[in-house]
Amino acid sequence: MNSGSASGKAACRMSVIMPVLNEAPVIASMLSTLAPLRLRGVEVIVVDGGSSDNTASLAGALTDKLLQSPRGRARQMNAGALASRGEILLFLHADTSLPDKAEHAVIHGLNASGKAWGRFDVRITGRSILLKLVSGMMNLRSRLTGIATGDQGIFVRREDFFAVGGFPEQDLMEDIEISRRLKRRSSPLCLRQSAVTSGRRWEKEGVWRTIMLMWRLRLLYWFGVPSEELARSYR
Repeated sequence: MNSGSASGKAACRMSVIMPVLNEAPVIASMLSTLAPLRLRGVEVIVVDGGSSDNTASLAGALTDKLLQSPRGRARQMNAGALASRGEILLFLHADTSLPDKAEHAVIHGLNASGKAWGRFDVRITGRSILLKLVSGMMNLRSRLTGIATGDQGIFVRREDFFAVGGFPEQDLMEDIEISRRLKRRSSPLCLRQSAVTSGRRWEKEGVWRTIMLMWRLRLLYWFGVPSEELARSYR
């Protein structure tokens, strides 16, 4: 992947890249939480994967760049990265909000540690008390394995992102795969500040059922089952 599309543009410290698809109910409120970052010079890019609702029109005035891309979270995030100006790229799901002054934590943390990439702790909100346990287990697993998930707000230095080829354009587990690649460049910076993500998909499908499904899919992926096959099970 070539990062040349950013050449000739004034550099900025950090870009937030958000892939979206049919997120009309939440997109305006989520992008509004990023307004203070934009005021402090953080670039916010939304990449729509062909929404059939009015996600794009709602997002337009609340972002620095609104892009269209072929559907697929990895494809959308790569498209956003190519169009970005940031020295650091932060990939954010549409149902996840960042902690206060997130850019300061990221920039200072990477500079102080010399690491190539990292992620936040995650806190999943919802009615089920099990979600607190899920959050804790995700954060512990990430520290032990050096693998991050998209819910944790993965951030990476621009040069390191493009050096590993960006996100692999696969239908599932793109976050696990890029973590594997980035681990060859450095261990992750694991910030204690929490990105807060919605537990809506967990509660919709059932928390225990979702836990078991995700563990099963990850285990199969570690054993080499193609991501395309796993994506059909996930859907």
